[in-house]
Amino acid sequence: MGIREDNRARMFQAIQGAALDLVEENGLDATTVGDIAARVGIAERTFFRYYATKVDALMPGQRGLVEALVEHESTQTSAAGITADLLAASREVFACEVEQRDFRRISRLLIREPELLRIVTGQEQDLVKSISGELHERGALPHLRALLVAEVVTAVWRVAWHSFARDDVAGLDPDPLALFDQTVRELGGLLPGA
Repeated sequence: MGIREDNRARMFQAIQGAALDLVEENGLDATTVGDIAARVGIAERTFFRYYATKVDALMPGQRGLVEALVEHESTQTSAAGITADLLAASREVFACEVEQRDFRRISRLLIREPELLRIVTGQEQDLVKSISGELHERGALPHLRALLVAEVVTAVWRVAWHSFARDDVAGLDPDPLALFDQTVRELGGLLPGA
């Protein structure tokens, strides 16, 4: 990475860190983009060069997930194969989130801030719409199958996150990737013979 990319990566992290700190201290509603920018020592317009909203700054992985899954072109032709490919791509993003982001802090905020959970639910609906639309437009799957595949992939992401947050708050020191893998296995057992 060059100097410019390093500086950009540091700014992304500084903004996210400030957003997490302020929301933990003051709550989501009381935290503004101006507060986050001031904490980092930048202008509000500079904030918007990096993130579109304060929620994007709190949870940049959502954007990465959308991009990764919408842009993913499966080599599979069946709904099951496409689902498996998308779950593998989703797991990669999940692993990156665990490694690069403040996973525990974000999970705790999702439990503590009902408004944040509502926003994430809206983002998940957008994700389903984007994935299913892309699968259908590419001709990979008919509309109903594309919608089901998108819902399944999004549900696995959501259940893995929620399971992690629940176990973390309970003091169980969960392994996020193990929970993701367990979620996929559990899904496989729900519809035997389907």
